[in-house]
Amino acid sequence: MRRLLAVVSLALFAFSLTSAAQSTSALLLRFPTVSKTQIVFNYAGDLWIVSRDGGDARRLTSDPGEETNPSFSPDGTMVAFTGEYDGNKDVYVVPSAGGVPRRLTYHPADDVVLGWTPDGKKILYASWGNSFRHFEFQLYTVPEEGGFPTQLPIPIGIEASFSRDGSHLAYVPHEQWQEAWKRYHGGQTTPIWIADLKDSSITKVPRENSNDHYAMWVGDTVYFLSDRNGPVSLFAYDTKSKQVTEALHSDGLDFKTASAGPDAIVIEQFGAIKL
Repeated sequence: MRRLLAVVSLALFAFSLTSAAQSTSALLLRFPTVSKTQIVFNYAGDLWIVSRDGGDARRLTSDPGEETNPSFSPDGTMVAFTGEYDGNKDVYVVPSAGGVPRRLTYHPADDVVLGWTPDGKKILYASWGNSFRHFEFQLYTVPEEGGFPTQLPIPIGIEASFSRDGSHLAYVPHEQWQEAWKRYHGGQTTPIWIADLKDSSITKVPRENSNDHYAMWVGDTVYFLSDRNGPVSLFAYDTKSKQVTEALHSDGLDFKTASAGPDAIVIEQFGAIKL
């Protein structure tokens, strides 16, 4: 199994976004995604890209609409993201080297990027466009080169990550209406389930009514964020032993989002990005 840098250490990157920002810490960096050599993140409604070694960030998108939820393709050459252009959220893709974003979905419902299939040919996203209830999301894939979406054989789902062979899916089945409600333990706490896509049978990651999010499949392990031990920290579920362990404890401020790359996990904490 690949060794994750996130388990070893936390390295804080100081991003120089603009000349005005060079003298102060930029603590508004959100939704980071990581490739072998680069990091993309949301800042001030646009996407920015920077080397994993740090340094000056380059603006990747500049439309007046908001771009968020970036996700590197497995080879790091493309970035899928959710673009809110013309008042609607859809799936877009742009080369990581820069270029004009290309639209992939056209439904008037929200389409929110979650990741890629392991072969890098399709983008995974969530949408409520085929739901009988407003904001009850389902999971879809759409080809990177364009084409019709395909719904996964899962009744509902809001977050998801494919196993390395594409046979299983670790996912959060339902949305929490007020995700900023810290230490919430009511009926909307979010579990992580693992679906076998050949028959849609599920295995539930063990928990006691914790809020579990951002499942990331790395080898035979599903990493995820959870508040089960207090502040939201990084945990690991071994799919072979069926055991959950804490992989990286938060130092007091919740980990807000996380994303796995080829050899690292990138984490958002209080508006800063850590690897």
